[in-house]
Amino acid sequence: MRLIDKKLFKFILVGVINTLFGCGLMFLLYNCIGASYWISSACNYIVGGIISFFLNKYFTFQNKQRSFKQVLIFILNLATCYFIAYFIAKKAIYFLLKFQAERIQDNAALLMGMFLYTALNYIGQRLFVFDNCE
Repeated sequence: MRLIDKKLFKFILVGVINTLFGCGLMFLLYNCIGASYWISSACNYIVGGIISFFLNKYFTFQNKQRSFKQVLIFILNLATCYFIAYFIAKKAIYFLLKFQAERIQDNAALLMGMFLYTALNYIGQRLFVFDNCE
């Protein structure tokens, strides 16, 4: 199985749509509403997760399976990718930018977390969630 093919580009397109909604919400909540790092980033992935499931299932991976198990695996994949990506991002950025203000550190960690999450999530969806569509 090749991981770099037209499905990757469709996944990226879906990611752009998710980013417009979820990322905008995340930075709005953190910077304008004053929500915490974890609440802001979690809201991004709740909104993005819902959009992602339907667009990736039917558009990217063209998966016709109807299964509650698939939904559970999708949710588990999102949660695992989220916690790994944002934990690593926060630790790495706080180490790299230890002399910067917390607001700068958190915004940089949110941005880095997005990239880590995207890579982990693509692999998880491709290999575990929608794997029967080859």
